[in-house]
Parts: sequence; C-alpha cells; structure tokens
Amino acid sequence: MNNFDMFVLNQCDRPLVPLPYISDLSAYSADTVNLTEDLEARNYWLDCFKNGVKIVMEAAMKSQPDCDTVKDQAAKFCDTYIECIDELTQKPRAHGSLSVRSLLDLVNQCLEDADFPDIYLDIKQQENEQALKILGIRLSYLDTLSHDERHLALIEGILTGNMFDWGTDEVTRFLKEPGFGFNEAKSKIQKRPWLFDDYEQWSTRMKAKPHKCCLFFVDNSGIDIVLGVIPMARELLKRGTHVILAANSEPALNDVTHSELLILIESVANIDSHIRDALKEKRLVIVENGNGSACLDLRRVDSVLVEMSLVKGVDLVILEGMGRAIHTNFSAQLSCDTLKLAVIKNTWLAKKMGGDLFSVVFKYENIPE
Repeated sequence: MNNFDMFVLNQCDRPLVPLPYISDLSAYSADTVNLTEDLEARNYWLDCFKNGVKIVMEAAMKSQPDCDTVKDQAAKFCDTYIECIDELTQKPRAHGSLSVRSLLDLVNQCLEDADFPDIYLDIKQQENEQALKILGIRLSYLDTLSHDERHLALIEGILTGNMFDWGTDEVTRFLKEPGFGFNEAKSKIQKRPWLFDDYEQWSTRMKAKPHKCCLFFVDNSGIDIVLGVIPMARELLKRGTHVILAANSEPALNDVTHSELLILIESVANIDSHIRDALKEKRLVIVENGNGSACLDLRRVDSVLVEMSLVKGVDLVILEGMGRAIHTNFSAQLSCDTLKLAVIKNTWLAKKMGGDLFSVVFKYENIPE
C-alpha cells in the first residue's frame, strides 16, 4: 500500500483480500492510467477535479439543510481539498502513485473529514423510489420481447442506468432537469456499433449453456440499479445462473451501498416473484465489496465475498460503470468470463479513447471451457 491509499475510505471490518479470479496477481494494476507518469492526463484530471469542487460543495450543503454549521463544514472541505490538489499539482508523487481512483477517493476523505458522510443520501432514496414505481412495467415489457430483443434491451438498460451518475459534471446538468428520466437518458447514449462492441459475442454466449454464478459489481442507485442491474440479474436467474450483487460497504458519490441494497431488494421482491424466490432460495445474494470508492481495486475486496464466490463457483464477473470498468480494471485480465460495460461521461476521456461524449464501452472477454 502506498501513502496515498491512506486517504481512502474503502475498508470494512473484515479483511480485504485479492479476488481469486485475477489471472496474474503480480501483473495486475487496478488503475488504467498512472497520472504520475502521464503529464497530459495528470494536468487534465487535476484541473477537472479542482474545477468541480463547487458542484461538490453545493451538493454537500444541500445534504444538510438544517445544520447550522454547514457553511463552515463546506468551507473546510473546500480548503482542505484545494490544498491537496495544489500540492499534487506541484508534487504529483507527494503521496505515492496518483490516479483518477486516488483523486475520487480524496474527495470522499475530505468530505468525511468535514462531517459530510453521504452527500447524495436523499437523492439516492428519491431516485430509488421513483425507479421502483416503474420497475414492474419495465419487467413486463422485457418479458414480451423475443430472446434477441430482450438481451439487447437488458444491456441497453444497464447502459442507460449508468448515465445517472452525480459524480460526472457533464451529466449532472441533465440530471437536474425536470423530467429527465430513463427514455431521455437512453436517447443520449451512443447507438450501435459502440466504441468498444463485443455484443455479438455476448449474445452468442447467452444462447449457450448458462453460467454457474455471476459476480456483479454494481454502481449507482436509482435507475441504474433498479431498471438496469435488477432486470439483468433476473434474466440470469431465469437462465439458472446464481447471482451475487456486490455493493460498496461505505458511501461514494451516488453509488448504492450494501445496506441500501439490502433494503431496496426487499422492495424489488415485493414486485417480482423471480427475485423473491431467488432470495428465499439463496440463488440471489447481496454482499458488500469491502470498499467505499467509486473505483475498484480487485486486490482488496471483502473476504466474505471471496469465500462466497468460491463456494458458488463464479464463472462470470460483471464490472459496471466508469469507475470500475474504465478508470480501473479496463485492462484487467481475469480467469473467468468478464463483462465490462460503461458509458463514457467525460468529453476529454471519450476523445482520448477514440470516441465522443456518451460513447459506450462493452467489452466481453470469454474464457473457453
């Protein structure tokens, strides 16, 4: 662990251990880009995070409207964070390896230090409630589709849900618009062929023997988890695949947490019998991933998650969202089937990857039996 990792709020009470499906642990690197070495990327991301501090401050203050000291707390957050960014601008190696992951985790740490433990809590609850209202309609619609239509719609649903990310400046302005929902978000994402498009290989695999167990590292609350992830989990369950939904142990941006997902899944079970039965039969389980980060270092996940994945025989890992599938793990090689999918919600990054804003990454890495 380098010094910068000390900023990170990503530990639960249980030990953190490597995911056993990393092909070569000695060669694995969580971060896609090392900002201590890439000058252009470092300059861009340091400016990006510094310029976004006002948006974070506004969200933090709105999260505690009845707190008399909220302005002082926000000022403390801002001062501490800007001081850290300025230090890293002058001395990028001041705290060890620098990456987008460490910058995102730094935001979390500075918010926590200023007594802002979960600035998107109310937004997450509101978006979950709204998404639950239309989940039944969404599932009924999916059930009317043919196999091919349904599986494409399921992937499009996850990608659409991934648009609802309060940690991305270029999306936040849309999320603040009245009436911006599932259909509006879907209309903005790239149409096929996608920037990275392994969908045909995935589609072919979905017509073959079902996977034994899927380990799904989930991302955002609201439409993402309810209308994107849950329908996909339901489809895998109907195919005979067990599903482990792994959620953050601690808050990060508007990512769903383990405790929130435990409550949410009970509401889902009241809507859908497939989910209800799978929960009762333990074919669907909710676990914490051991982290409190928008990104994911697969060398440090909850030991209970690892034990469960080995017992259930995980042979498919799904990594969803920019943090877990682009900023980290984009090049990670696993020893089982891996699906990495996200919408690129940053113009500079999209251009660097050869696409445009809201381009789609859909990487399916199949391990032949």
